[in-house]
Amino acid sequence: MTAEPAAGRPQLRPGVAVTPLREGLHLRGRGTSLTLEGSRALPVLWDVLAARLAGGPAAATAPGQPGTDTGTGSPDSATGRPDPTAGHPKLEAALATVTARLREHDLLVDRFDDAEPPPWPGSVAERPGDAVAAIAAAHPVVLAADPEDGTALALARALTRGGAEPTVLADPSLAVGQVLVLAGEPPVAVGLRCDADGGFVTAPAGPDRTRADLAALTERLRPDSGRGHGSSAARTLPLLLAAATAQRLLCAVAGLPDPGDPADNPRLLAGRPAVLVADTRPLRAEHHPWAAGPGPAAAPPEDLDAALRRVAALGDPRLGVFDAPSPGDLPQLPAALVTCRTPDGLLVAGASRTDLARLTGAVRALELRLAAVDPETAAEPGAAGAAGPAPRVTVGAGPAHALGRALRRAALAVPADPRATTAAGAAPEGGWHEHPQTRYWTAALARRLGHEAAPTVRRLADSAYLAGVEGSRAVEATAADAVAVAALDALTRLAALDLDRAHNLDPTRDLDPARDLAPTRVHHTAFSGAAAPLAAAGRHLPDWVDEGWTGRWLAGLADREAELQAGLHRLTGLRTTPWQPRGTAAHPLADALAGCGFTVLVPVGDRR
Repeated sequence: MTAEPAAGRPQLRPGVAVTPLREGLHLRGRGTSLTLEGSRALPVLWDVLAARLAGGPAAATAPGQPGTDTGTGSPDSATGRPDPTAGHPKLEAALATVTARLREHDLLVDRFDDAEPPPWPGSVAERPGDAVAAIAAAHPVVLAADPEDGTALALARALTRGGAEPTVLADPSLAVGQVLVLAGEPPVAVGLRCDADGGFVTAPAGPDRTRADLAALTERLRPDSGRGHGSSAARTLPLLLAAATAQRLLCAVAGLPDPGDPADNPRLLAGRPAVLVADTRPLRAEHHPWAAGPGPAAAPPEDLDAALRRVAALGDPRLGVFDAPSPGDLPQLPAALVTCRTPDGLLVAGASRTDLARLTGAVRALELRLAAVDPETAAEPGAAGAAGPAPRVTVGAGPAHALGRALRRAALAVPADPRATTAAGAAPEGGWHEHPQTRYWTAALARRLGHEAAPTVRRLADSAYLAGVEGSRAVEATAADAVAVAALDALTRLAALDLDRAHNLDPTRDLDPARDLAPTRVHHTAFSGAAAPLAAAGRHLPDWVDEGWTGRWLAGLADREAELQAGLHRLTGLRTTPWQPRGTAAHPLADALAGCGFTVLVPVGDRR
């Protein structure tokens, strides 16, 4: 067996389409495109380059280099006439530049022999010849309860078209509608389930894990009652799922990127399976993140955008573990509002921006979900507050976020000292009522109430203040911050009361019996400075932006958060430890939170 040459001849990938423009070119490949503009000579230059890229013996040198065999694939090569353009310095430099741009956008593939690269995997593989050889040597085995099952046979045909030689065998351990295919050494497997309403394709994994994934996803994605029977989509669905299964297996065998690779889809989670879920009405299929699927724990999100992507995965409508917060048709001024359903009723979350409201609502809703699956995490009797029962656990998008929320809760439980309480006219910190964020939120609350609010402020510790506004309380590092956050909480509470009245008029709206949702209870939660470090991470603001702008206020809250947490720790003596799930119902939620880098804390000494 001889070694392959270190470099092959560049050639356009199969499937690349080229459109000449008036002063340029547009090229489209699988998942990539390139537009070159700026000269009327580009279409003519492309004619020369296309001839050189059209194919030829592997011994030919690369285009754009002196001595290139320019006749390969060109009209002149058929007659044996040499290419008159070869060797011109400016032309060769231009061809080399265009070739480099094509390679940067993965529109070229190196050809090492005389064989034409197949359309697939030639359109995606770096070395199509190696991929084709790996697929041919794989010999996949297709397993199904009935080897004559139409889906199993469709999968075998798809594998054959991909260049493999499959074998179909009976496996009585598989349920009707389930198909498992495995190949390679060590073996890699992909599973699918197909029924009249839809189906799914698992991520490539070992055979044992794939069987477990098949069982878990079959239980999770139970079909509806016959909505797809008799439709043309239902007859097409087995072909779609078989093709997707074959593609995922052959990509794994050939060392190609998985179609569910998170690098190509920011909705998916690195380190957790991406499951292709198909529906029949309408016929469609897309990859969904399976946050509760097997995989390692993830690092905490580095900023708010990353945290919200993980919130979306946790709340995925098909494979998520809770109902993700959404603004729906709620007003976004003066406070941004989102809602989500929880086992304890409807939850309204408020913040200065919708993205912050989504994170605020998500962590509170996850706490309520934890209380539903692990009753020991629920609040002790009499621990309810304005925002509903206060759970013993605290959820955060990372350790710092969770600890900040837990310390604020502990500080709110510290007994009040009436001598330390100060009314608005005699603040312990001069000028806090003139802070732009305090003015904005108290004025917005006054417009909502029809009268001026009367904030009270109490110093709890160094760099820690407790503010009360119309029954809402907040703990922050400055009096101004605390009053602003408390006023925001009061606005959110009033919005929740309005929504509660509306739901009482129609208690059956948007109910989901499978999640045991209460029809009329509406709770609320509001933003706190614990989320500010995530919101401020990676954001650079110009010097002229002051704290009247939300971005600068969040940056200030983030700067003050570490000192606030230190002061609250001295005040409360709170010590925490990670929550450990009890009971089988809690483990999927715990796995999902760990897979998204979220933190769940309980006080040290808590029996959990």
